[in-house]
Amino acid sequence: MDQDETPIVSALADYHRKDRYGFTPPGHRQGRGAAETAVDVLGKDTYRSDVLASAGLDDRSSSNGYLQKAQELMADAVGAQHAFFSTCGSSLSVKAAILAVTRGTGEILVGRDAHKSVTAGLILSGLQPRWISPSWDDELHLAHPPSPEAVESMWQRHPDAAAAMIVSPTPYGTCADIQTIAEICHQRGKPLIIDEAWGAHLPFHDDLPTWAMDAGADICVVSVHKMGMGFEQGSVYHLQGGLVDPVRLRQCADLLSTTSSSVIMYAGIDAWRHQMAQHGRRLLDDALNLATDLRSRIDTLSGIHVLEDELIGAEASHDLDRLHVLMDVQELGISGYQAADWLRTNCTIDVGLNDHRRIEATLSTSDDESSAQRLMKSLQALCSAAKDLPRPSEVRLPRSSDLEMKTVKLPRDAFFGPVEVVPVEEAAGRIAAEQITPYPPGVPAILPGERINAAVLEYLVSGKEAGMVLPDPADPSLKTIRVVPEPPEAG
Repeated sequence: MDQDETPIVSALADYHRKDRYGFTPPGHRQGRGAAETAVDVLGKDTYRSDVLASAGLDDRSSSNGYLQKAQELMADAVGAQHAFFSTCGSSLSVKAAILAVTRGTGEILVGRDAHKSVTAGLILSGLQPRWISPSWDDELHLAHPPSPEAVESMWQRHPDAAAAMIVSPTPYGTCADIQTIAEICHQRGKPLIIDEAWGAHLPFHDDLPTWAMDAGADICVVSVHKMGMGFEQGSVYHLQGGLVDPVRLRQCADLLSTTSSSVIMYAGIDAWRHQMAQHGRRLLDDALNLATDLRSRIDTLSGIHVLEDELIGAEASHDLDRLHVLMDVQELGISGYQAADWLRTNCTIDVGLNDHRRIEATLSTSDDESSAQRLMKSLQALCSAAKDLPRPSEVRLPRSSDLEMKTVKLPRDAFFGPVEVVPVEEAAGRIAAEQITPYPPGVPAILPGERINAAVLEYLVSGKEAGMVLPDPADPSLKTIRVVPEPPEAG
């Protein structure tokens, strides 16, 4: 295919050239009626490009096929058989993939380090999760992707499961041995789904970790807004092989997605594909060289250590995306929560992942020496200021074995069933009726249907006191937790 084409972007330019006007949604009419305060910040062109996908950009029957052509170009650019665009983020794409491979019944093997969107898919579908243990690192207190041996073990225990699903890369940039895991699944005729939200850029450079489709996965889901140049909520899910019906996958996505898809998001995905097909190798060359240099410079700062060897050693990960710059700040005597807050307040710098001892900066092809220097100066200032910051509150970290709580009730049944609200001090031993997720990275510590233990409760309570963000519990203060009611004792 001609990778110089941009069907959606070109159609949008033609829309403006022809001065089309729609007596249709959106009601702002290309910004004519938009609030001035919003136009002043967002710009008139943002509104000009916010048009309907059908009976707007395309005709009412979408006979020009702009979206279909853009999806075919994406699949061709990365070597997949099918590509589907989503304007509801990878969270929707993951749910659609789960429903498509399971038909909404039975069991599915899932890495326990899965994102909270996977939990939502389990709740909506009523599936029985069979959790694959990640490669827990009790020294670093983080989870590497599941090993092939762990996947094989779970298939032996649950041979009737419909599919396996794992996250790779993780939010730390660590990657699974997808090729071996795919072979294990395919020996049983079962599909492998990879939540590759952090890996949209992987197909475009040989020095990056292997892209899931090249490694043999059946479905992979990528977030174009994370490591690509698309807008927030832009996602693509790719499909290959004969184990998953593409029609069913598209229909499952249609069940969940909006009927008012954003042309702006579609255009962002279309343009990014064109950019990477034409210039991706050079752009990623520059980004990887910058990352190598910046990682070395940061590691010279007293009190900050850039993790690398620890993440790809024995019993850890198969590979590492070095555009994820994961920094340990514990030698500064502060927590990652404090570091993130200080950088935002004092240097107007935001970092992504942060926890009791780490912060992470992710680099992209947008970064250059000027942005790298800005990060360096901010980190130098943090090193100087750290001695005057209050000592961090202790986070009582659980052992890896404590994090693997037993699922004793289907997540759907626990979530939608009767609920009892109990003080957090009384929740140990009870079955959770809600999920509780440190964010970022968004991996639930407690899932509906799991029997809660005291160690995880201590971790969450102490973590919240130390600055951990918990966006999803019903009680934001975490004074209470929603649990499944216990049957009355026989008397």
